[in-house]
Amino acid sequence: MNQSNIAGRGAPGARTRLNGQQIAGFWGAWFGWMLDGMDSVIYALVLAPALTQLLPRSGIRPTPANIGEIGSILFAVFLVGWGFSFIWGPIADRFGRKKSLAATILLYAVFTGAAALSQNIYELGLFRLIAGIGIGGEWAMAGTYVAEAWPEDRRKMGAGLLQTGYYAGFFVAAALNFTVGARYGWRAMFLCGLAPVVISVLIMLGVKETGKWQRHRATRTTHPLAAIFSPRHRRQTIVMSVLLTVAIIGLWAGAVYEPSAIIILAKKSGMALPAAIHMVSFGTAILSVGTILGCIALPPLAERFGRRATLAFYFVVMFITIIAAFGWAFYLPPGHALTAFLVILFFLGFGGGNFAMFSLWLPELYPTEIRATAFAFCTSVGRFAGAGVNFALAGAVKGMGTLGTPVAITAVAFAIGLLIVPFGRETTGQTLPE
Repeated sequence: MNQSNIAGRGAPGARTRLNGQQIAGFWGAWFGWMLDGMDSVIYALVLAPALTQLLPRSGIRPTPANIGEIGSILFAVFLVGWGFSFIWGPIADRFGRKKSLAATILLYAVFTGAAALSQNIYELGLFRLIAGIGIGGEWAMAGTYVAEAWPEDRRKMGAGLLQTGYYAGFFVAAALNFTVGARYGWRAMFLCGLAPVVISVLIMLGVKETGKWQRHRATRTTHPLAAIFSPRHRRQTIVMSVLLTVAIIGLWAGAVYEPSAIIILAKKSGMALPAAIHMVSFGTAILSVGTILGCIALPPLAERFGRRATLAFYFVVMFITIIAAFGWAFYLPPGHALTAFLVILFFLGFGGGNFAMFSLWLPELYPTEIRATAFAFCTSVGRFAGAGVNFALAGAVKGMGTLGTPVAITAVAFAIGLLIVPFGRETTGQTLPE
C-alpha cells in the first residue's frame, strides 16, 4: 500500500481532517458549480418572456408553437456549446486544475451576462453557445479538483456534496425569478449571471493546485485525448460517455420543460400569468430539494451497494418519474394535474441526483495525467446527443401539438442506460489512482 493511501485514510474509525486549502478549494468549486446551475436554469425560467420579446424583432411571430420550437432549438445550441467544453480537459491536464476551473467560471459568467443585451434570437443563441462552453467545462474541472484535493476517506462524500451545488443553483434561480424576474424582467435575470466573476477571482487568489497534478505534471507522454481511447481505457471511455448521454437526455428533457409544463398546467387550473410564474419558482424549488437529497444519498448507497447497482437504481427512478410526470400527471383534469405534477417532481429530482455518481465514479477510472481530459470528454460528448434530442423534441412538440408526450418518450433513454450499466468497471473499495 502506498503512503498516499495510508495518509488519505487517517486513523482507523476516524475521518481525515480537512485542511484550510481543501476547504477553500471545495467551496470555490461548490459555489462555481452552484452558480453554474443557476445560469443553466435561468434560460429555462425566462424562455417564454424573452422569446415573446425577441421573436418579433427576428421576424417571427411569438405564437406558443414558435416559442416552444425556437426555445428548443436555442437550448440545443446551448448544449452544442456544452459539448465543445471537452477542450477544457487537455487544458487542465496541461496547465492545472485551478486555473482551468477559474477560466470556465469566468467564461460562462461573462456571456450569461451578455445575453441580457440580446436584440434578437440570433444574438441570444450566440451568447448561450459560448456560455455553454464555460458551463460544461466547470463540472469536469470542479469534479477533478475535489477528487484529487480531498483525502481518500472523504473523497466520495465530497463528490456528492459538490453535486448539490448545481441544484442549489436551481434554488437561487427560482428565487431570482420570483423576485428579480417577476419585477424587472428577463434581461435582469441574465445580468445576475455575472455574479460568478467574483468566484473566479477568489479561486485564482486563494486556492492552491492539487498535489496529485503537481506530482504528475511532467509524466504525460501522449496527448490525453489519445490516451483515453488507448486499449487500456477505451471501453470505459465509451461506456461512461453513453451513460452520461442517457443521464443528460433524460434529466434535461424533464428539467428544461418543467417550467413550461407548470405554466401550462397553472393556466389550465385558472391561475393568471403572474401567479403561474410564481408557481414555476415553487416547482423548481421542489425539483431542487429532491435532487439535493438524491446527491447526498448517493455516496453512501454507492459504497454499500456498488457503483453499478446504485446508478441502475437512480435510472429506474428517472424512468418511472418522467413517464409519470409528463405522460400521466400532465394530462389529468385541471383540478388535479398541477398538484400531481408537483408531487412527482420531487421524486424526479431525487433520481436526477444520479449525476453525483459521475463525480464520484469517473475520477476512479483514470490516472491523474489524463483524469481531467477523461472527465471533460465523457461529460461533454453526451451534450451533442442531447442537442439532437432537443431538436427532435422541438419538432415533436410542434407536430403533436402537446408538450407532455414527447418529453415522456425521453424516458426510453434510461431503459437503454440500464442495459449499459453492467459494462461499467466496478471500483467500490478502490482508492483514487495515482
